[in-house]
Amino acid sequence: MARRAYSNPRGGAVSGAFGSLRAPYFARVYASGWIFSIVRWGLSFLGTFVVNDLTGSPRLVQLAGAFMWAPLLFAGLLGGAISDRFDRRRTVLWLFGAMVPLTVGMGWLGLAGRLDVWVVTPFMTLIGIGWVIDMTARRALVYDLVGPEQIDNALALEMFSTASGLALGSLVGGSLIEWLGVGSAYLAIAGLVAIAALCMWSVPSVEGTHTPAAEPFLRALTSGFRALPQNPKLVSILGVTVIVDFFCFSYAPLIQVVGVRLGATPVGIGLLATATGVGMMFGSLWVAAAQPHRGLAYLAGSVIAMGFLFGFVLFDSYVWVLASLFASSVGFGLFGATQGALTITAADAAMRGRAMGLLSMAIGSLPFGMYALGELAERIGVTAAVVAFNVAGLVLLGAWIVFRPETRHAA
Repeated sequence: MARRAYSNPRGGAVSGAFGSLRAPYFARVYASGWIFSIVRWGLSFLGTFVVNDLTGSPRLVQLAGAFMWAPLLFAGLLGGAISDRFDRRRTVLWLFGAMVPLTVGMGWLGLAGRLDVWVVTPFMTLIGIGWVIDMTARRALVYDLVGPEQIDNALALEMFSTASGLALGSLVGGSLIEWLGVGSAYLAIAGLVAIAALCMWSVPSVEGTHTPAAEPFLRALTSGFRALPQNPKLVSILGVTVIVDFFCFSYAPLIQVVGVRLGATPVGIGLLATATGVGMMFGSLWVAAAQPHRGLAYLAGSVIAMGFLFGFVLFDSYVWVLASLFASSVGFGLFGATQGALTITAADAAMRGRAMGLLSMAIGSLPFGMYALGELAERIGVTAAVVAFNVAGLVLLGAWIVFRPETRHAA
């Protein structure tokens, strides 16, 4: 039975860092997304670990990461158009139903010793496609459930789940590799996908979450682009996302390379990636509790993330690298916790899915940054490459804020 969008039996906004979880059915949708976040980051860790173990090449490790992120660019608008047209709950269930057997297949190949780069990289692309569906369909469903009064809190908690998923996914991935092997790690993660599907299955469809046959599908697909010139706030927000993801967050797969340089075990490397997630958790939870000015928190988080990332490659001590990743990731938490709310509130009701699709495409600049950073690291070394990327990102971010200041004023 379908229910109406964002009906709140208590009326008005719900206070507290976790207040939006009291909205009917949001806790189940949130649990499904949180589990899928653990799945996504766990599979990302497994994929880059396998490629690094097989090749030892920074270029190929970065390329494997780029394969996961590429669908955010190329499939973002498609995912947004699907979200605005079809039932969002069923769309997510179809995703989970497809991922379980595919992940089991990867586990079987791992147990048989038949995993190779050409197997891992296409699977990373499938993970990225799942990410697009999660971002455009499930997160738009969040708005339908909690409404405008609670969307800031709900999307900050969504960022918290992404961050904790990164922390747990990386730590679980590294631990399972060390204790059970790669194949068993894939099988365990397939079980988590099934649990995420059960959480979403218990949520009823929501009335008003899609707009069937309102316009031709191809026209709906391109309408997001056509609406951008009339929405300078959205242009400014997406521009910041492009810069930060291309120049800053593109370092992520190199955690494997830096960890090996520091002499860390798979668990130790997983802990480095976990520090990234834990820092993001702190930043996003602060946004959920304090609900600061969206635009200023978004920009401040961007600068903090880039500023502290220098220590990731400049320090030779494992402890200081860990601390640098944590501090940088607190900034990422501020950035990510406000990013979705800024985007979804900059669009009207009929365009929310496509606005999230445009955000997905902006985040899709990341694989190009990963590939470019990998090529640069192959030529001049990881340390010099990351420093050069960070400096360029800070300069471009400053210029963008000056020439497109709308984000600063986005409350």
